[in-house]
Amino acid sequence: MSSQYNYHYEPASSMASRRIIEEDSYQTTPQATDTDTIPLYGQVTSEDLSSTFDPEIIDMQLKEEMLRRKVALQESKGAIVEVTCTSEVSEAVQFARKNHIKFVTKAGGHSTTGSSASHGGLVISLTKMRHVVTDPASKTVCVQGGAIWDDVNESTAPYGLAVVGSTASHTGVAGPTLGGGFGWLTGRYGLIADNLLSVRMVLADGTIVEASDESHQDLFWAVRGAGQAFGIVTELVFRAHDLAAPVYGGTLIFTVDRLPGILEFAKRFDEQQDEDSGLFFGLAAPSAADRTAILVLPFYNGSQEKADEFFAPLLSLSPSMNKTSMMSYKELNRVANVDPVPEGRKCFSGTKVYMPLDKHLVNDLWEHFDAIMEKYPRSRHSVLMFELIPYGKTIEVPIDATACADRGRYYNVAILLCWYDPGHDAAMHTYLRALLSKIKKSDCYAGQKENVQAYANFAGERP
Repeated sequence: MSSQYNYHYEPASSMASRRIIEEDSYQTTPQATDTDTIPLYGQVTSEDLSSTFDPEIIDMQLKEEMLRRKVALQESKGAIVEVTCTSEVSEAVQFARKNHIKFVTKAGGHSTTGSSASHGGLVISLTKMRHVVTDPASKTVCVQGGAIWDDVNESTAPYGLAVVGSTASHTGVAGPTLGGGFGWLTGRYGLIADNLLSVRMVLADGTIVEASDESHQDLFWAVRGAGQAFGIVTELVFRAHDLAAPVYGGTLIFTVDRLPGILEFAKRFDEQQDEDSGLFFGLAAPSAADRTAILVLPFYNGSQEKADEFFAPLLSLSPSMNKTSMMSYKELNRVANVDPVPEGRKCFSGTKVYMPLDKHLVNDLWEHFDAIMEKYPRSRHSVLMFELIPYGKTIEVPIDATACADRGRYYNVAILLCWYDPGHDAAMHTYLRALLSKIKKSDCYAGQKENVQAYANFAGERP
């Protein structure tokens, strides 16, 4: 961060506040990507750490937490360092390098690649670093690296401000931002990374730097789109925007026979490119007793009257469930949350599509998705979602202005499969790849003609 932002969290006695947790650490499938590639020699123990840190070994149910988040876990002894400030992150990195210990970073804990899990190494956890400071005078918000978007919204809402953030508020701030990031406000204000003013980060050798348009410009260019590869970001400063009035949002459920009308509305949505709108729609199984339905999440940053007019063709399709209303942005940002996060095993990926969608493709996806849900009833937290956010502001930014090449006249599609039985791991990954393959063989697949094949933050499965 440049000197104009006086936000730094450094406790007076940082050593006293550090906690080290030694527990069972877990590895996901596919192989986790580590922040540092130094080979691991032996396992990490509290004795190894005590020469540098003053650890307090506490009873943390790491196994349950990792099972709640990750897929195909394999047990291996490791350690977690819960840091509370940037200088502690630097010390942890230097210790790991000095002792040839592999390390990874856990920020918000929603990695889709398993990169916040370590196979017998050191996890540098930023989950205690969740402070957020909003400056209403400058309309800037400083966020620590372990914060989630709920933390940001809680800080900005009292001032009638909002930051462009992810569409689900229980996800971390740092990860989506460094991958480019998009949310409900992207149509009007651009990508999350386009609203990033500066970062404070720890490099692979433990050096602490501040990057912005005024300092370390090349690093600041890189972290806006490819930032996970360049260091551990411990603080981020964002530009905030006025948003005091309620917005329109919620959930709609339609039976599959309404799919043609929904696809027609999606085509109309794409043609309008209303900066204040957003539309997610896709496949979900609301309960174990139901067939796969069409789940729709509408968004409009405007009055009830404007929202009703904009979504009138969609609402005229008579949804079987309508839980839409005017609400605060903080409430709206929680609509896409899955609470509680389902336990068990998960695989996740996505790709890019053009509008209009081929109705035969979507019908085919519905049939295969529904067959998976019927065969595996405990997989009903799974979703396949087309995510339509107006792209005008995103493509206004030159492709070489940041490291984020994800700027085009297309949309994201995300697939999340959830299950419980480890014996179904191979089948579920095969199903995911098959669903992706169907999209990629269609005429609406955008990956062959564009700069990217998938949103960086959706790159969980490599088909």
